[in-house]
Amino acid sequence: MKRIYVGVVALALAVPLVPPTPGHAQTQGMERRQDRRSDRDDARATRQTGRHVSRDAKQDCKDAGGNRMDCRHLKRGMKQDARKSAREQKYGD
Repeated sequence: MKRIYVGVVALALAVPLVPPTPGHAQTQGMERRQDRRSDRDDARATRQTGRHVSRDAKQDCKDAGGNRMDCRHLKRGMKQDARKSAREQKYGD
């Protein structure tokens, strides 16, 4: 009986000393996630650039004496084009 206890104790002490088996990283999943992240970042940058360009175009239109409604429509169209470009970048449509 004593021999069984000694064996169990020895086994319990030896288990933590066994090195863990090397795990495999989810590299494919990590790469896909990084690709999606960069696609989102690129699309966001495209939308941001579209906002800046359309804002400047609206101001130029107003400074040139354009109708406020026409300038607003110009800005809206430019922003929609930027959004469309961002969607194409992000989803590849």
